[in-house]
Amino acid sequence: MKNFVVGIFAAVLFCAAMTAEVVAAGNMPVAARGAEARSAPSLGTVAADDQALAKADQSFVAAAGKADKAALGKLLDASFEWTDVDGKTLTRAGALQDLPKLLTSGGSGAQMTTHTYGEVGLVRVDDGLAHVLRVWVKRPAGWKAMVYQEVRSLAAPPTVTPGTGKDCDNPCKSLPYQPKNDAERGAIDSYMGLETASVAHDSPSWGPHVADEFAAASSYSNKLLTKPERMAELAKSQMAGLAPTPAVTMRLVDFGDTIVMLSKQQPTLGKPLHITRVWTKRDGNWVILVAFQTAIQAESAKS
Repeated sequence: MKNFVVGIFAAVLFCAAMTAEVVAAGNMPVAARGAEARSAPSLGTVAADDQALAKADQSFVAAAGKADKAALGKLLDASFEWTDVDGKTLTRAGALQDLPKLLTSGGSGAQMTTHTYGEVGLVRVDDGLAHVLRVWVKRPAGWKAMVYQEVRSLAAPPTVTPGTGKDCDNPCKSLPYQPKNDAERGAIDSYMGLETASVAHDSPSWGPHVADEFAAASSYSNKLLTKPERMAELAKSQMAGLAPTPAVTMRLVDFGDTIVMLSKQQPTLGKPLHITRVWTKRDGNWVILVAFQTAIQAESAKS
């Protein structure tokens, strides 16, 4: 009799637990339930990625600061590019042969922001007028640096904002790049929509193309721009040094739901720009996470 009662009690507890689980699942949207069951990473996985990325980035800064080429080489992706504050871009081999100095190593006054997006990690350092972007990619051997880019903001508000001129065919309607798949096509479409909204100073249409954590730095602007600041300026018909510019060359690197976009763009006024943008797919839409624009000082300005 005693064993029978214990068995009944255990069965009741099991049914209660199952009922609670079903109710909880029922309150979750169907699409969310399916996605969670298929591919949602665990919190432990995300935390481990964040820690591994932070460790790799610290090692990068330490090795670059000491000019330790052997240690740095182990952290660089095969496709790595280093763009210094003057817009000079070096390949992996070039950077390791003649290692540039860091614009900032991120002292006590600097602010560091780190995010992971699946196989892509972004580290941004803002130190006064100095801004650095490091784009990391997750490889089988661990996190590897793909992009290092520097920008120095202007010391005063810009008097002229380089842009597309009166018309905006490129990049609003066309680009010198043919997307290779649906992911690239989605990022390209979002980019053209974003630039079209910028030219029209259409803040409400610009917003859906941009992630809440978005930040942009440009050699032609005096400040780091966030999403709220950019939307406020567009509503006032201002560009603040950051405007659509025609693309000369463009390359996209697809990491599933995150895409790295690298381009050279020539404004109607001023020197050409080396630009790194990163996009991610969120709630079915492609949104931009970051944009770093460094003027290429060695090239002639268009006037």
